[in-house]
This record gives sequence, C-alpha cells and structure tokens, in this order.
Amino acid sequence: MDSLAGLAAGFQEILTAERVFYCLLGCLAGTVVGVLPGLGPLAGMTLLLPLTFKLDATTGLIILAGIFYGSMYGGSTTSILMRIPGESASIITCIDGYEMARKGRAGPALMIAAVGSFFAGTISIVGLMLFAPPLAEVMLSVGPPAEFILMLLALLVLGFISGGPPLKTFIMITLGLAIGTIGLDPFTALPRFTFGQLDLTEGVSFVALAIGLFGISEILLNFEAGKEVRPIQPKLRDLVPRLSDLKEAAGPIGRGTMIGFALGMIPGASHVISTFISYALEKRIAKRPEEFGRGAIAGVAGPEAANNATTGSAMIPLLTLGIPAISATAILLSAMLVHGVQPGPLLITEHPQLFWGLIASMYIGNVILLILNLPLVGIFVNLLRIPYPHLAMIILIASVIGVYSVRSSVFDIWVMIAFGVVGYAIRKFDYDPAPFLLALVLGDRLEVNLRRSLAISNGDFSIFAQGSAARVLLVALCVLIVLQGIAWGLGWKSGRVKVE
Repeated sequence: MDSLAGLAAGFQEILTAERVFYCLLGCLAGTVVGVLPGLGPLAGMTLLLPLTFKLDATTGLIILAGIFYGSMYGGSTTSILMRIPGESASIITCIDGYEMARKGRAGPALMIAAVGSFFAGTISIVGLMLFAPPLAEVMLSVGPPAEFILMLLALLVLGFISGGPPLKTFIMITLGLAIGTIGLDPFTALPRFTFGQLDLTEGVSFVALAIGLFGISEILLNFEAGKEVRPIQPKLRDLVPRLSDLKEAAGPIGRGTMIGFALGMIPGASHVISTFISYALEKRIAKRPEEFGRGAIAGVAGPEAANNATTGSAMIPLLTLGIPAISATAILLSAMLVHGVQPGPLLITEHPQLFWGLIASMYIGNVILLILNLPLVGIFVNLLRIPYPHLAMIILIASVIGVYSVRSSVFDIWVMIAFGVVGYAIRKFDYDPAPFLLALVLGDRLEVNLRRSLAISNGDFSIFAQGSAARVLLVALCVLIVLQGIAWGLGWKSGRVKVE
C-alpha cells in the first residue's frame, strides 16, 4: 500500500499543465533524437542537459527521462523504414524490421514495435515502483566499506561485460577515474592537477565533457560517413496489424520484457545486449527459424520490448544505490547532483516528491508516446530530409550556448571542443567512451568511501571484510574476478579473446 500511496502522490505532483507539458516535450525530443541516426539517448540528453538547470529538480528529470525512454521508441522508426538504427539499441531491429518494410508491411512492423515498447516500458516501471523502496531500505544499513566495494564491483562488471576488448575498456575506466580527481581534494580542499588553472578548481565540467565526448564527436563521425538515403513512408491506414501478427508477437514481447528488465539492473549490461539476447532466444525457439532475417515479426517484437524494458529497471540502481547502470542514466545522476539531490537509499525519504513524481511521469510518458508516435511517423521521417550540415550547425550552436550557460565559462567551451576531438579519435580507434563517462561519475564516490573507510579504521584494510554487507559484496567481487579470469584464459587459449 505504501507504493500505491506514493504513486498516487506522484500523480498528484505532476498532473499539472506545466509538468505534463514538459513530459510531452521530453517525449517528443526523445523521439526526434531516436529518429535522427547517430544521436541516440546519450547524445540527446547531454545536449539538452543545460536547459534543465533553470527548472526545478523534478521537472528537469521528467524532461531528461522523457528523452531517455522516448529515444527507445523513436530508434525503431529509422531501423524499420531505412535500415539505419536511430540509436544503438535498435541495431538488431534493422534485420527483420526493414525486410518487413520492403515487403509492404512497414505499418505492422511499426505498430508491433510501438505496442511492444509500451507494454515493456509499463511493466518495467511497475517493477521499479515495487523493487526500489525495499532495496533502498536494505542499503540504509550499508556503511562506507561496503559502498566502496559496491562501487568497485560496478566498475568491474562494467569492464567485464562491455562489448569492446577488455584492455581498451579498462583503459577508458582508468582515464575516467583519473579525470575525476581533477579539482579540489574532497577532504583537504587543496587543488589537485589543476596546473594553476582556476577554472579547474571545481573539476572538469561534466556537461562540457559529456557533450564534447558524445555530441561533438557524433557530429564529426556523421560528417565523415554521411550519405543520402530515401526512407520508406507507410500510410496511416497501413499501420493496423493483423490479428495473427499480434498473436505471433505476444510471446516475444513477454520474453523480451523479462530479459530487458533483468539486464537493465546490471551495470554495463545495456539495452543493446538485451536486444541481441532476445533476438537470439526467439530465433532459437522459433518453429521456423529460417524466417529470421527475412521479415520475422518476432525479430522486431522481442528486441524492441527488451530495449524498452531496460528503461525502468536501469533506474533502480540509479535511484536506490546512486549507480548509473548505463551511460544514459549517468546524465540523470549528473542532473540530480546539479540540483542538490543525492541519489541513493535516502532519496525516497528525503525527496519523495521527486522519486514518485518521476515514476508517475514515466507512466504518463509511455501513454503519450504510444498515442503520438504512430500518427506522427511521417513527420518524424521528414526530419531526415533536412541536410545534415544544417542540422549539425543547429546542434553545435545549441551545444555552445548550453555549455556556457552552466558556469558562464568560455573555458568550458574549449573543454567541450577538446573532448569532442578526443571522443572522435578514441571512437575511430574502437574505444568505447561510455565506460569513461561512467567511471568519471562513480569515481568521486569511490574515492570518498575508500578514504572515509580508511580514516575510520586508521589505515587498516581489514575494515573492508567487516560487516555482513561488506563480506557478501567482497565474496561477489572475488568470485567475479576468478570466473572472468578463467573465461579470459580459455578465450585467449582458443584465440577468441584479444586485448586490442
């Protein structure tokens, strides 16, 4: 009943004309971001993050969350109509979605993707509502040693299950932790690695770094690989699927929802991984697996449900533990910190209006997306007709204005440009910048809890094995390292795993 009472209070918090408008705005922006190839939720959220700083915390998070799950809806549009994934989680949808479109069944493919996304997104929000409060209560008993091990475990999980080579992933994590040490020491307030530059005493601007690393680098990569394509444009009357399509899609949508929700809570196991697992499962259990790759509706329904189910479950570690499970939720974490809100076990008790308001907005946002996306498919597809140089110039101008507005610092603009070049370079050499961003976000808490624990124990490292929570997490950490070491050893022996 507590959850239902909290949800009722959340709806009361956001059912105002202003909050519903901002929810609609976030959903529309997210859909546009998802439709435009190459942007995706991370780039879209970083570009619009500065605009939320003038709003209250709840409203700002409603907009950013709308962009997050709205881009999951929009990403399927270009995958189905153009065979170009609007964002990375829609890569697998290109295979059968585009084949359906070529056979004149673009409408049913879009409708099944939308229905699956709505169902999976709604179920994941219910899971968030039910699991987050009890998990927060458990975490209240966790002290600095256990929290340090938890942060370390999150980084190791991120490194182990990242799609890139292990060595490159851990290089990115190390660089993120190193950049996070720039600024004032959290205990002594002495400047570290600022090189006499006053603008660095507050640390490297997260907004400037994120926009440069993902937004500016994305512009450079798209300019390099830009090409003109003609999308398939379905008619509104063709959107209604057959009853047999709905029956065939029901099972994959249910299984994809469970897969996406489970993987969304694991740091680093992003929505991309869940879509591939869902597709592989559906092909494995299909009565006619030969249809996959030729327009199988299960190849659209399962992955689309899986990637949308992660949107709710990825919020659970963010809101209750303060750990961003995927890079997009790191942007939400940054927005909370800017507004003076610390995510973690105390969030629900200290900021209940924000927590339950955010959950209520996600229910409303899912309904908005289902109602708006299908009728507006033609409009969204026409966005692709805008010449990319014009679109890139608009994004670049908005980025400069947004970065400058945060701290009124020209230095931050140069930081954005510098990390844009860095992001372009590391992605050209197949380094994934997402682990860098997540390590940067977690690095501060990792250091604070390490030093706080050692201060409590007078430098005795045995404190990390004291207490039931710390011991359980320590055992999990050791088991993970051993198992992954064995897996890498077998992979290197067989030649399947490479370090670079």
